[in-house]
Amino acid sequence: MRLLIVNPNTTASMTEKVAKAARRVAAPGTEIIAVTSAHGPVSIEGYYDEALSLSGLLQAIRQHPDHDAVVIACFDDTGLDAARCLTDKPVVGIGEAGYRMAAMLSNRFSVVTTLARSVPALEHNLFRYGMNRQCVRVRASDVAVLELEDASSGAIDKIKHEIAQAIAHDHAEAIVLGCAGMTELVASMQEHFQLPVLDGVACAVSLCESMVRLGLKTSRRGGYAPPPSHKRELSGH
Repeated sequence: MRLLIVNPNTTASMTEKVAKAARRVAAPGTEIIAVTSAHGPVSIEGYYDEALSLSGLLQAIRQHPDHDAVVIACFDDTGLDAARCLTDKPVVGIGEAGYRMAAMLSNRFSVVTTLARSVPALEHNLFRYGMNRQCVRVRASDVAVLELEDASSGAIDKIKHEIAQAIAHDHAEAIVLGCAGMTELVASMQEHFQLPVLDGVACAVSLCESMVRLGLKTSRRGGYAPPPSHKRELSGH
């Protein structure tokens, strides 16, 4: 089984971090192909960055067609619906994957993400997925995505503080970490707080593997019907 993991931003070190997390949970025989978008923003924090990243994301999927499923490694689930139009293979966003698994492990969960400007986009997705009842709050840690790459930034303490607040004030029974760059924090946060802490990368890899084993594919009817060939070609320019 070959899983294509696409980082829609252009920061290669984040792609490497995501690939490491994916390989850590992948089943034997699953090959992880992790690619970085060739053009777009260095990080995705809000609506504007999402828009800038779409072309590079779709181009990356077209350029790596030999896969059994696709993981979009951005917690905003950037371009998820458009990507599902490009391929009949399963396409899973790490945001949706984290939400859905958290909902099966708890009655109520909170999300701890990066900057406040990212919160509305995540809230919009939760509403669209029908998960807004179980997600009691999306919390911003005021940590920029690239600060997660800097051990001296104080990012870990800020994230830990927001998790503590979510438990105390939201009465959260589980926490979803709202950024692909937070993947390395899962084990330590879970041990510290003694409740489920979910990383969307690991959740998405596991969901993709399950769908591939079940022989499931993305529907070609309705909204996920493939675009006409001339539009696929033009979108590469």
